Amino acid sequence: MNRNSKRNDILVAATFIVKNLGVEKLTLEAVAKEAGISKGGLLHHFPNKEALIKGMVEQLTNDFVSDVQNRATNSTMEDGKWTRAYIDSTSADITDGNGISTALIAALFANPELLSQLQSQYSIWQRNMETDGIDPVISTVVRLATDGLWFSEMFGLGKLDAELREQVIQKLTNMIK
Repeated sequence: MNRNSKRNDILVAATFIVKNLGVEKLTLEAVAKEAGISKGGLLHHFPNKEALIKGMVEQLTNDFVSDVQNRATNSTMEDGKWTRAYIDSTSADITDGNGISTALIAALFANPELLSQLQSQYSIWQRNMETDGIDPVISTVVRLATDGLWFSEMFGLGKLDAELREQVIQKLTNMIK
């Protein structure tokens, strides 16, 4: 197996552990076992736990950023494309398993400075949404409401059932039409 494939297997295993068992269960031994490799094999790719968490945060952040970018680029409607892409990517993250949420939790637990890449990206998205061809206050309110939905799901605070969550997402999407 090639190096990138093993590295990816390790990151998938680490994400699985954080998402399903909790960040406190994230140990090098647990990740090696979940990935089906030796601890030495894991250390070849990630010399310590902080490097592993950094790799996980970077990959999940890059995946989320790419998803938003692709949705905006492929939008058939120019006005509101960044705001809509953000809503859709966040909704998919909630529905499909909270990849970026897992990264946020791991970073907050281990080293909040790991969030700097995502903080920079948020600044870019905010500027894009403010010049998105719709009222910048509306696009900002929609982003903040989307973040609130995402964080309530991530932290289990007032989670909505699937039907109501979909209605909320639809209402947010309708606000930018």
